[in-house]
Amino acid sequence: MQLQCPMPKLDFDIITMGHGSGGLLTNRLLDSGVFDLLKNDLLNERHDGAIFDTQAGKLAFSTDSYVISPIFFPGGNIGELAINGTVNDLAMCGARARYLSLAFIIEEGLNMQEFWEVLVGIKFAAQQADVHIVTGDTKVVERGKGDKIFINTSGMGMLHPKADIRKSRVQPDDVLLISGPIATHGVAILSVRQGLEFESSIESDTTNLNHTVMRLLDTCGQDVHLLHDPTRGGVATVLNELVRDTGLGIDLQEAAIPVLEEVASACELLGLDPLYVANEGVFLAVVAAEAAESALDVLKSDANGLHAAIIGNITTQHPRQVVLRSKIGGRRVVNMPIGEQLPRIC
Repeated sequence: MQLQCPMPKLDFDIITMGHGSGGLLTNRLLDSGVFDLLKNDLLNERHDGAIFDTQAGKLAFSTDSYVISPIFFPGGNIGELAINGTVNDLAMCGARARYLSLAFIIEEGLNMQEFWEVLVGIKFAAQQADVHIVTGDTKVVERGKGDKIFINTSGMGMLHPKADIRKSRVQPDDVLLISGPIATHGVAILSVRQGLEFESSIESDTTNLNHTVMRLLDTCGQDVHLLHDPTRGGVATVLNELVRDTGLGIDLQEAAIPVLEEVASACELLGLDPLYVANEGVFLAVVAAEAAESALDVLKSDANGLHAAIIGNITTQHPRQVVLRSKIGGRRVVNMPIGEQLPRIC
């Protein structure tokens, strides 16, 4: 007999592009469906992946799908993005990815030269991250039903012995760090999509972060309370999810947040707030206050963290709010984005 599960009353009747933004609509969709109906101890952590106890130690598992348009962009392609994305999701759990699955949904009519270039991007990213692709699947759909190619990757890796990455470990006075400049990926995609030309080339920051995270954990260990990569919805979404789930607040310093000059100029021209633009090669870290300078030194010594910075701290002063102190001294609340600023970004 089929399980009977009455659908809850929702404030929307259809799925829109905004439900894929990673922001408020995505959270409402997941809260009213996935998390409530399928809830269990592992899923309830709302982590970038799940962590299991095995005889060999703690294992992390994660999966993600990639539907970016266009599939080739300055600094990479959908293949590199797919490998780096899952490698990084495992890194945010405190694990080093070892084995990945790779699944394609290919639209009829895709040029074989383009498919080959995607495969080369996959091989390059896997070599850089030191991961092995061990299984996969391929499907082809009719012309007009797949937008060239969609990719799913799932990955497994062993947890770093010093890693204990959970939102429940975040405490007042913890310090918030970011590993590099924000908004670069989203602006790179938009520049290609809209045919925009800037004085200097803006390339996606897509890269693997596992080696960087392992070095951070080697040095700072359990002083690292939380890791998160601000992909869809950007930094603003990640921080709003954090204050929602912990009941704490965040003080954010705008002047400390690294943004490349050309990216900041592009965002101003396009009317975008860098805090809400997607990233693919940076991560946020919440660390104990006494370990903040050590963590910053580790990041700055790594190629992926040359522009790392301390950008804020955890507070009890304004529960469940992210408050930004602007460069001119004013203060404003950074809210969760509602819809989709830049659709099909990753």
